[in-house]
Amino acid sequence: MPTKLDDYQNKYETIRFERRNGILQMTLHTDGGPLRWGFLPHGELPEAFYDVGCDRDNRVVILTGTGAEFSGPRATPGTSSFPARPSIERIDRIHWEGRHLLMKLLEIEVPVISAINGPAWRHSEIPLLCDIVLAADTAQFQDSAHFASEVVPGDGMHIVYPLLLGMNRGRYFLLTGQTLDARKALELGLVAEVLPPDRLLARAWELAEDLAKKPTLALRYTRLLLTEALRRQMHDLLGYGLGMELLALGEKPEA
Repeated sequence: MPTKLDDYQNKYETIRFERRNGILQMTLHTDGGPLRWGFLPHGELPEAFYDVGCDRDNRVVILTGTGAEFSGPRATPGTSSFPARPSIERIDRIHWEGRHLLMKLLEIEVPVISAINGPAWRHSEIPLLCDIVLAADTAQFQDSAHFASEVVPGDGMHIVYPLLLGMNRGRYFLLTGQTLDARKALELGLVAEVLPPDRLLARAWELAEDLAKKPTLALRYTRLLLTEALRRQMHDLLGYGLGMELLALGEKPEA
């Protein structure tokens, strides 16, 4: 069902929306500062991506963060952000939201540009799934909240990093808690451009304005074409990965 910006502009606690000339900027935040990952953004982002995708007035989307970090906090190795043995209701909610979060992002039918404004310690697969990925030179990438914190990296990390880094480098990244800085991410093909933080959003808007000049169906159908393989992989592997992640949470700790 089609939506309008007025329907969702003030709907979410962790996302600010601004649109000019068909270009929608989504800015993630927590109380006006860098996004602190948790159950609130985990629940809001799938619905927000759905709303954005249903708004036919959006011609290009820019996804960015607030302040010095894109997403945090950086998890402490050996600790888990999940409660011990979560309830089946919580598990069901995480599984549903986790599947829809990445699928609804990929189902947005216009080009999406990410402007990664600083370290992405948690859920960096989200900005890396965008069509054009820009990073500030202060950005860093680490999957701090999964295997390094004794959680199976099953909510998209197991798909995105082996795909982008190559199978062996991707598995090394996930299993060792490796940190990649912006320049290394550029060298390895995770990001397309690295810029000073004060140039990042301007460059995102410059690219978005060029894209927005294209015919509507050329924009929409090119996005569909370029995300089809990703959507197929998510359809095949995302639910399974989330299932393994959540099943492992039921393991009893050793006495």
